[in-house]
Amino acid sequence: MHITSIIDQPFRYASSILNASPDQIKLIFCLLVDYPLANIFIRLPKGNATLKHYFNLSISTFYMFGLFRLYSGATQLLACALATYFIAKIDRSKNMPWIVFAGVMGHLFINHIYRTLNKVTLDDFDITGPQMVLSLKLTSYAWSVWDGRRSVNELDKGQVAARIVKEPSLLAFLGYAFYFPAILVGHSSDLNTYMALTDGTIFDTCKEEDAKRHVPRGRKRVAYKRGLLGLVFLGIFSFLSPYFMYSRVLRDEWLNHTLLARIAMVQFIGFIERTKYYGVWKLSEGACIVTGLGFSGYDAQGNSTWDNIANVNIPWVELAPNFKILLDSWNIRTNIWLRECVYKRVTPQGTKPGFQSTFLTFFTSAVWHGTYSGYYLTFLFGGFVQPAARLARTYLRPLFLSPLEILPPKLPDALAKHNLTIPAPPRSLFKIIYDVLGTVVTILVLNYVAGPFTLWYWNRSLEAWRRMGWYGFWIIGLAFVFFYGGGGAACKRLKEERVKRAPKDVAKEIVGENYIHPTLRTDEMKGTGLQNIPPVDQVALEIEELVEKLVDTLRKEALKKQR
Repeated sequence: MHITSIIDQPFRYASSILNASPDQIKLIFCLLVDYPLANIFIRLPKGNATLKHYFNLSISTFYMFGLFRLYSGATQLLACALATYFIAKIDRSKNMPWIVFAGVMGHLFINHIYRTLNKVTLDDFDITGPQMVLSLKLTSYAWSVWDGRRSVNELDKGQVAARIVKEPSLLAFLGYAFYFPAILVGHSSDLNTYMALTDGTIFDTCKEEDAKRHVPRGRKRVAYKRGLLGLVFLGIFSFLSPYFMYSRVLRDEWLNHTLLARIAMVQFIGFIERTKYYGVWKLSEGACIVTGLGFSGYDAQGNSTWDNIANVNIPWVELAPNFKILLDSWNIRTNIWLRECVYKRVTPQGTKPGFQSTFLTFFTSAVWHGTYSGYYLTFLFGGFVQPAARLARTYLRPLFLSPLEILPPKLPDALAKHNLTIPAPPRSLFKIIYDVLGTVVTILVLNYVAGPFTLWYWNRSLEAWRRMGWYGFWIIGLAFVFFYGGGGAACKRLKEERVKRAPKDVAKEIVGENYIHPTLRTDEMKGTGLQNIPPVDQVALEIEELVEKLVDTLRKEALKKQR
């Protein structure tokens, strides 16, 4: 019997029992085997980074060639990595990162086209999955090398932390590119973090008692919890996905249900579809943590935290009060890459990002995901969802905040001069209702917009939306009609009135008295607009003066009582 048949036999047997293809079983097997291998990795001699690089490459090579037999694809990835390394080394012009970016993304896009034309399904594990992860690393590496050649004064905090001043050896670079716990579906990190992991300096900031062990305590506990969580989600997907997938919307019996019942079922379907991502991401995240990657310090109780490699914050996806929090919590590493390698880079230095930066970022994200028309429907509609969400956050949210939450940030400093602190803002019933409604609307829109992403094709996606009653379009469309049809202006006026009242409301909160600063009620201020809503700096200055007056008044009253 051929060696490949021997390797495949247990996976075919498991496939016949479980609701998964042999390649999917292989993927889960690799993610589980990563855990004992990661325990070996972290026990390799601390000062022997070379051994760790070879260990990464040997495991990744077995996965690619021995298990999945991606001979052509793995060779392409190696060639792409080598090209990136030598282009970054030789080309010292400012165009170098863009050359690497165009080459890496162009290569990925070609493989996506090949996948689409050959109708490769999710049952088959092809090279585009690992290539998507590798593309994040290679393009990030090129930008970090370029930032290492620039003045620190030209960079922001994140770019300074990731910049590469000393170029790595070829072996170290390949070890970084093919880091085994993240080679198949995993997480991307910058080269400096990987180098700190392999040379042991990643834990230099840990507590003294942990420094003696070379590894912070609690690592395995956190890692195995996340791995177990990943298995739970994969179990949910395995057992429930045959009954709850977006393709169910296209079945004939779907229209037998009322529209409200269909919308309710779509919410459950959307959650079940996301569980496969939660499963593989959490499994990969746990294995990365076992190797030591992801250390982020300590919490208030002194327990070690491991959040620097997280790719999803599940509670903030499922219960997000707005779309900004949801997007910040989903596919986190990819969002960071889009921000650092696209959004910031296409924005000219010294200018604010505009429509062009946003459009190019969304377009890059769509190209990175693939060529299916459903992806582009999702991102196209997402381009309207975000502005609608921003309008709600700009005009509606301030109406539900406490006066303590709408003051300029300079107020705490002004109060601190007089040993006064702002009390914790109360959470009113109206704010709770606003947050609950925000969560409901956010999850409704998410499960609507995500349909085409899993249905892939244009006609199937539009038909699914039709069978959902186009409810996502109604929600976003009505939001635009409200805000641009006069609702936004009305909310703005109410907001301005609240901001105008905020200083005396806060004064009442702090000292129990109702004071109005003179500049807000003098005749000279009439007609200037400052009576309604002064600029932020003007408000901050007036608040500082207000606090000083309040303190002076309190002191005078105290002196009177003493007399």
